[in-house]
Amino acid sequence: MRTLVTLLVNLLVALALSAWLVTPAMADSGSVREWNFRVLLNDDEIGYHRYRLQDDGDRRTLESEAKFDVRFLFFTAYRYRHSLSEQWDGTCLESIETDTDANGKDVRVSGRKDGVGFLIETGASVSELPDCVMTFAYWDPMILDQEQLLNPQTGEYLDVTIEPLAEEVLIVRGEPTQARCYRLTAKGMQIDVWYSDDNEWLALESPAKGGRIIRYELT
Repeated sequence: MRTLVTLLVNLLVALALSAWLVTPAMADSGSVREWNFRVLLNDDEIGYHRYRLQDDGDRRTLESEAKFDVRFLFFTAYRYRHSLSEQWDGTCLESIETDTDANGKDVRVSGRKDGVGFLIETGASVSELPDCVMTFAYWDPMILDQEQLLNPQTGEYLDVTIEPLAEEVLIVRGEPTQARCYRLTAKGMQIDVWYSDDNEWLALESPAKGGRIIRYELT
């Protein structure tokens, strides 16, 4: 169970490659995009993770909420609640606020640009990061070009490696969809992410203890 808890914490990163990837055009000013995922541990649904992105030109606001309950027999073996708010200027993070309850352990992270770099506070520490940072913003395929990403749940600025995997057909909302898969590896995590041909985020998957799989599926 400890391994599963660690994986869930790292996966939510908290709540993501290649330079030739074509970045999708910015959405129209004032538009809203949403990603609603059901979360499965193997074939058992354990909760959801929802994202809402408001575009206003280069200014973007992301709101996110996750809820997991891993049950064993008749009791909840693991409970997870996570909320996030991010402000973006293009592909650079302007500010972040997160609140996470991981099985009774509460963690808060806040960060903002301070004129020199990006100041991140976790309660336990304060760190100065580069001026332009990105979180594990799977909704923006520009993360596939990054060498470091900010874990929004822990405040860690992590080295990442990303490699393209095979293309395949996924079933998305009941329809077969051509998808490209990329593998992101960082400290304590391995995450596979799928995108459509027009760079829309489709799915996410990560290994768990005992050969199990955590998977995000669009609803």
